[in-house]
Amino acid sequence: MDYNQRLESGKASKIKPRHVEKVLQKLRAKSAALETEIAATKSPDKKARLEGKLKVARTHIERAEWLLKELG
Repeated sequence: MDYNQRLESGKASKIKPRHVEKVLQKLRAKSAALETEIAATKSPDKKARLEGKLKVARTHIERAEWLLKELG
């Protein structure tokens, strides 16, 4: 069931731009913290894990920015 169907059936609430902006702010802060931690990390294994987390965070940021544009 997609978002529009859930919205129409009353099982989801309408996404508001300010909610997306709030999430974007948190994601950007997390991304910056991960970049700082990666720069300070010496262990290759830990660096690889952190880079994976950073990639996921950046993907979520891209999706949130797209959603914000769609909400308009």
